[in-house]
Order: sequence, then structure tokens, then C-alpha cells
Amino acid sequence: MARSGKVTVVGAGFYGSTTAQRLAEYDIFDEVVLTDIVEGKPEGLALDISQSRPIEGFETKVTGQTTGPNGEGYEAIAGSGIVVITAGLPRKPGMSRMDLIGVNAKIVRSVTEQVVKHAPDAVLIVVSNPLDEMTALAAKVSQFPNNRVIGQAGMLDTARFSYFVAERLGVGVGAVTTLTLGSHGDTMVPVPSACRVDGKPLADLLSAEEIDGLVERVRNGGAEIVGLLKTGSAYYAPSAAAARMARAVALDTGEIRPVCTWVDGQYGISGVYLGVEAEIGGSGIRRVVERDLTGTELDGLRAAAEAVRAKQSDVASL
Repeated sequence: MARSGKVTVVGAGFYGSTTAQRLAEYDIFDEVVLTDIVEGKPEGLALDISQSRPIEGFETKVTGQTTGPNGEGYEAIAGSGIVVITAGLPRKPGMSRMDLIGVNAKIVRSVTEQVVKHAPDAVLIVVSNPLDEMTALAAKVSQFPNNRVIGQAGMLDTARFSYFVAERLGVGVGAVTTLTLGSHGDTMVPVPSACRVDGKPLADLLSAEEIDGLVERVRNGGAEIVGLLKTGSAYYAPSAAAARMARAVALDTGEIRPVCTWVDGQYGISGVYLGVEAEIGGSGIRRVVERDLTGTELDGLRAAAEAVRAKQSDVASL
């Protein structure tokens, strides 16, 4: 496959550096740029990833660039067709995603302003928490068309749901299909009606009580990992999701994935960034894909929309 284009990952923490590694190993880009405010960190990680090229057999160039508080260094991202924003503080034990809102809003606003300046045609993939609010903020600050600003959440939450089901039933993850919609937080809406195991409805294999238990574990999936790590948050599964979204944009695949995107009329919901299924292509989101939901699932999705709408309005001024 021919390599083309440039993709930037902003933030060289565990999440960002692992995302950059995955993107480089796809070997579909001419260049992956990794930036961070910690002097030397992105350059060192880029050099380390680059030295894995002979082992893994990829030719994508990996560039590291330290950036400054006044935009120094951001010229390295010029021409990027995709920018993945991972910058921001991770959660600590006992913290909710919303506890990060003030400090991360300032970071995401600053980064987005630099993206507008240096990569005005990019598709933005936001992964900083609280996810739904940061995605809406990036859209407001950038003034990019809504289809070019996407949040990574639903793919991760859906992957967690699939893993928990597979673990509970003792089957391979490839046999399991699940779905989560709504927010990346307390109003997350796992969709049991869309869940299948080897083609069989999940409700035929587990009791309602067992399914509810798995749903609750999905909602708390990130907090469970934060509690175990104690000094950081998840990054292997989240980076896999972000990288796959970037790949779908780069290759214009048209694949349908659960993501945070602008919803305007679907499911009777309008004017809010929310986790729904969408078709991803070269311009970002091609269209939101609606599916039949049970009454309970639809009520949950609409409640999630109203909850995140209020928070997205608040964060716009931060």
C-alpha cells in the first residue's frame, strides 16, 4: 500500500505515544508527527519508535517536536490531514472525567488554536477528557465544519463491552458484537439489543441481571483501570481506537463506528455532540447512522444528550 499524507498526535504521554506508534506501524502515512510541551520528550520517543522500523518493517517517518506556550514548534504539524488531540491531564484514583474539565479545557483550546493556524484543513480527533465536552469545545474554537471534528469514545466503550461479554461467556472476542452510545461518562448508553454472540442475542445467553452487571462495568471501565494503575489511566485500548479512527479517515474507508459527533435531528436529538454510530471517510464524518433502539435505550440516549448539552454549553466559555 502506498504511503501518503501527514498525521499529528498532540501529547506524548502514554496515550499519545502509543497512538503515534500504532499509526506509524500501519505504514500508510508519509509522516507521523508527535508533539509535547515537555522538552525533548517527543523527540526522544520519535527516535525510539523510528529505531523499531527495521524490526517491524515500516517506512513511515516519525518526527518529534517540543512545543512552547506561545505556539513555538507547531510549524512541524503544517499540512497534517489528521490531528489527534490527546493533550491534557489524565485521571487519578477517585477523580471523575468531569474533574478534569477546567484545566483540560484551557489545554484543548490552546492546541486547537494552533491546529487552525498550521493545519486548517485537518480532521480533528479529540480524545482529551471529559471527552464530549472537549470535542464540542474543539469544534467551537476551530470553527471547522462539524464533520471534521470527532471525539473518540464509543469505539473504546464498545470494545470494553465486547471484552467483558467474551470474558463472561468464555468465547473469543471475534464472536461478540456489542455497541455503546451516549456520553463517555455517567450517561453512557450500552445497547444490549444490538449485542450478539455467534449471531445469538445476548439476552438468550445471559439473564437481565447479568447483562446489567456487565453494562455497569462498562460505564466504570476507565475508573476500574485508573484504580488499579493508581498513577495513570488507560492507554492501550484507547490508543487502538483513536488510531483506527485516523486510519479510517486516511484511507476513506466508509466504515461505521460509534464515535462522538454532531447530531442534528437523528433519534429526535438536535444540536449536540454525542456518541452515535457514524460513517467515517476522508472528510471525517460522512453521515450519522441510526438504528432501531428499544424504548429504554432511546430514552437513555436522549437523556444523555440533554446531560452533555448542558455541560458543553458551560465549557464553551472556559
